[in-house]
Amino acid sequence: MRTPFIDLSVSVAASGEVNLPGSKSISNRVLLLAALAAGKTRISGLLDSDDTKVMLNALETLGTPVERHDQQTVTIGGQGGFSNRQADIFLGNAGTAFRPLTAALAVWGGNYRLHGVPRMHERPIGDLVDALRSMGARIDCEQNEGYPPLKIAPGRLNINGSVKVQGSVSSQFLTALLLVAPLIAQKTAQDVVLEVEGELISKPYIQITLNMMARFGVVVQQQGWARFTIACDAVYKSPGQVEIEGDASSASYFMALGLIGKGPVRINGVGKDSIQGDIRFAETIQAMGGKVDYGDNWLEVSGPDLAKGEKLKAFDEDFNLVPDAAMTAAVLALYADGPCLLRNIGSWRVKETDRIEAMHKELAKVGATVTSGPDWLRVVPPLASGWKTADIETYDDHRMAMCFSLAVFGPVGLRILDPDCVAKTFPSYFDVYKTLVR
Repeated sequence: MRTPFIDLSVSVAASGEVNLPGSKSISNRVLLLAALAAGKTRISGLLDSDDTKVMLNALETLGTPVERHDQQTVTIGGQGGFSNRQADIFLGNAGTAFRPLTAALAVWGGNYRLHGVPRMHERPIGDLVDALRSMGARIDCEQNEGYPPLKIAPGRLNINGSVKVQGSVSSQFLTALLLVAPLIAQKTAQDVVLEVEGELISKPYIQITLNMMARFGVVVQQQGWARFTIACDAVYKSPGQVEIEGDASSASYFMALGLIGKGPVRINGVGKDSIQGDIRFAETIQAMGGKVDYGDNWLEVSGPDLAKGEKLKAFDEDFNLVPDAAMTAAVLALYADGPCLLRNIGSWRVKETDRIEAMHKELAKVGATVTSGPDWLRVVPPLASGWKTADIETYDDHRMAMCFSLAVFGPVGLRILDPDCVAKTFPSYFDVYKTLVR
């Protein structure tokens, strides 16, 4: 039974140390790569969450050998693909599982059905489906064209020139095609050239994909962010062992706690050499008045003393490169010394919920003056007397719950509804959170 709500009282400080869970983005990429690679891969530091569980369950359903050592350590594969050519697979609301598996199974060849929760069936996948169909893949959208659920049947792959994919809705479409490009190359005996149409959003997530592919022996030739070439002889080979880096998106909440709670808050699991784009959220922390120290696998954040009336510096920023961490910035705007503008966040519209609409509604509940548009959000912080306690709707979106836990450093507390939605990426979030705040 899910917890209906959690009440958070007013907090005046935050300090301590936290060990991050594994990166969701890296975890699900590595799980699929390990399934497609020749040789067994032992993965440690794996994120233990709803999204990784549905990926692991899917791989087992597809016949991939999965040996579970503990919640964060598994050994995958050894057979270089999937033994089951027919399966019905439930993937919850995990875009990092749904999009890449769609591409992998469409290319692999078999009869598969992919589906998820109702919100997953509202999240667009048409650009990926169109790109796969252009190569001869057979994919049917069961309910609405361009959206899950999907039925996949064996196709006959054929490449005539480059494969084009839209980049303006979700970077996961390009990630999916990149991850399966070596399979396409093997089946067609051709180099695979992927061309991005439109402006590619969330480029750091593509960089994660390229880094992980290289770990498994496939180096992609890149011409800017518009053209990617995978050689016809590209083959995934297991590196033997992979250690998953801590989740930089989750780190944003603890960076924020160090900033608004004076700190210091030390975060273990990511550092100056992180391959994740969301580590750049530290630059936003610094711009708002925080101090950030880095090590090889840690960072530490401290900030001004809000309890003594100090304020954070307002911002006007393009968050295209760090859309997930940008939600944290939207809540930090409550403590700023003026209006804050988040720009180029259109991808929020097609996430676990419509995050622009959701953030607009919930920030207004606590007293902020909020306006928004197709790809932007403006937050005017409440006056000292304008803060309101509220019941925060989370829309079954893990990041709504986690970022609004930061909204209690004003004069009032609040109630967060359905806090168990954090299980998507960070099941123990509120337990860890409570060890830091006071």
